[in-house]
Amino acid sequence: MYDSFTPGRVWLDTNGNRIQAHGGSVIYINGTYYWYGENKEKTDGKNGIWTWGVRCYASKDLYNWEDKGLIIQPDLKNEESSLHPFSMLDRPHIIYNPETGKYVCWMKIMHENGIQSETVMTADDILGPYELIREDLRPLNMSAGDFDLAVAPDGKAYYYFERVHSELICADLTTDYTNVTGYYSTHFPKIGPPYVREGITHFSRKGKHYLLTSGTTGYLPNPSEAAVADTWHGPFTVLGNPHRGDVSNTSFHSQISCVLKVEGKKDLYIACADRWVTDRMDLEYETYKKYYEFAFSPDEKEREKVKTLNLDMAVIDDHRRNTSISDYVWLPICFEGGMIYIDWLDEWRIEDYE
Repeated sequence: MYDSFTPGRVWLDTNGNRIQAHGGSVIYINGTYYWYGENKEKTDGKNGIWTWGVRCYASKDLYNWEDKGLIIQPDLKNEESSLHPFSMLDRPHIIYNPETGKYVCWMKIMHENGIQSETVMTADDILGPYELIREDLRPLNMSAGDFDLAVAPDGKAYYYFERVHSELICADLTTDYTNVTGYYSTHFPKIGPPYVREGITHFSRKGKHYLLTSGTTGYLPNPSEAAVADTWHGPFTVLGNPHRGDVSNTSFHSQISCVLKVEGKKDLYIACADRWVTDRMDLEYETYKKYYEFAFSPDEKEREKVKTLNLDMAVIDDHRRNTSISDYVWLPICFEGGMIYIDWLDEWRIEDYE
């Protein structure tokens, strides 16, 4: 039994197994927290398996998690399916639609040609079974990468996503939450990786809308960025890197996947992050930053400079990453003036907050 958070250390479920809920989120339903995400238990970086379905856990205290099994099963029969283990399925996010009574799950799918699309499924219960509604969806006819979903108090829903290697988009969802309406706004245009914003997380507090994003360096960590706005569509004001004291410039070697408001606490928000790379904690952002600047440059001569870098490509290549041993970094968010901060804590407890 756990009675505290210890960021970055191995986190086991109540059966004694590693928790496999990567790139996902936490939803609170009738007194229970449900934490779901990519099941990476079979992803060793050698067998071609990217994700083995979506796994979910349940908890009353946020420390101890009961494995509820796969809520979205891998499709083992159809290699063309977005749910096949070789398909690059990432970052499932689930929201509840009070009008339809459905739980709606969106999942990002990366394709070998570089295009990214969405798969959408719905269920009557958070634990499933889920029915396939849309596959190979390209919202607004865009290549759509990392994203988050958010629901307003009036029931209207929003989809924040990375227009791949370009900018961040906020799009209105249809009333059933399974598609976009066509109305959208654009934010944070960048020339390309590593500066394009991905790992997008939205949360609201005291009438303000916050976005936490990462740069674009695959599974390798990079500096986070916080932004704030008065409305869902912005405009957003960039606040800067919230990871105070992060000398490695890697967001404490992690990437945020969601922000959780703790029920019953006055003002406790938790930044829930994945530590994808656990075997190369010696790496600092500046070590591989240049690779992404060169590799994604629109200038052919700049791209050629990749060859001049003395980098182990096994470090760069996501396909060779053993994410079955990836860990989690959950830390409280501090609000000071107009800025938000995330400080490193070796251990902390919910009970220490009002």
